[in-house]
Amino acid sequence: MVREVRIAHRTGFCYGVREAIDKAKESAAAGKLTHTLGQVVHNEGVINDLQQLGVRSVDSLDDVDSGAAVVIRAHGVKPEVFERAETRGLDVIDGTCTWVIQEQRQLQELVDEGYTIVLLGTPKHPEVVGLLGFAPDAIVVDEEADWSRIPRRKRMALITQSTQPPWKFEQLAAFMVSRAHELKIVNTVCPVTIRRQEDTLETARGVDLMVVVGGRHSANTKELTRLCEIAGTKAIQIENAKDLVDPAPFEAAQVVGVTGGTSTPIEDLRDVAERIITIAGTPEMQPRAAELAREALDAAATPAGRTTSLPELKVAAGAA
Repeated sequence: MVREVRIAHRTGFCYGVREAIDKAKESAAAGKLTHTLGQVVHNEGVINDLQQLGVRSVDSLDDVDSGAAVVIRAHGVKPEVFERAETRGLDVIDGTCTWVIQEQRQLQELVDEGYTIVLLGTPKHPEVVGLLGFAPDAIVVDEEADWSRIPRRKRMALITQSTQPPWKFEQLAAFMVSRAHELKIVNTVCPVTIRRQEDTLETARGVDLMVVVGGRHSANTKELTRLCEIAGTKAIQIENAKDLVDPAPFEAAQVVGVTGGTSTPIEDLRDVAERIITIAGTPEMQPRAAELAREALDAAATPAGRTTSLPELKVAAGAA
């Protein structure tokens, strides 16, 4: 029976996702007909909230009327998308994450310097698609089985999709030492991704069970689940609180930890904590589920402007 629920520090939206969402909201609030090119975040609740504000997701610029606003999501896009949007007379609002913009610039420099480029990333992932607009000849590899496709060249450079696991990037870098006479390694793993993994591991080491909240196909969410299990703590991965209907997984757990991917709103973690207490908490805790969930969130919240999507959230003393 659960006696305590802890939410990992530095959770909620990453900076890039939050900024893109805020830009879409600000545009709609200004009375503009606003669209996002692709879903700004893979979260049903967030998409519904944006739709209520009049923000519609589109798959193509062809679906946007001339003069309307289109928000580029945090993943970024190919340069030609901006050119086409300008040609069509659209009001482009660039929500590309500042880290991804830096990544794009570094990739362009590698192209200009004549390196054969290897990009560690998930094929067809929006960020990878955008990066290939700067280096169309880059060799994209993901799992280790792909690495044998990397040729031997005199001058090679390695760069990575920002949300790839640091350990995989390190292993690929070591592998590529034997593939090139000159190897330039540009570490573009997002610091937020690294910090979130560190905080998730720290939480996992002090609890009996971890609940990881995020999209089923989210790479960074899956990595959090994997890290919990490496720490020796059983983890269950869900998309939201609605997925928790059976108290059985919590029967042997007294302390439960909750963490989430970079596209998971911090509100979702609060709701999951409340749901855990409601279905598996002690009889004394259950009537206070909402209050205790809020306290767990207050204890974990990071300073305003980093990852929280609740601007009114009180920050616990000493939170990092």
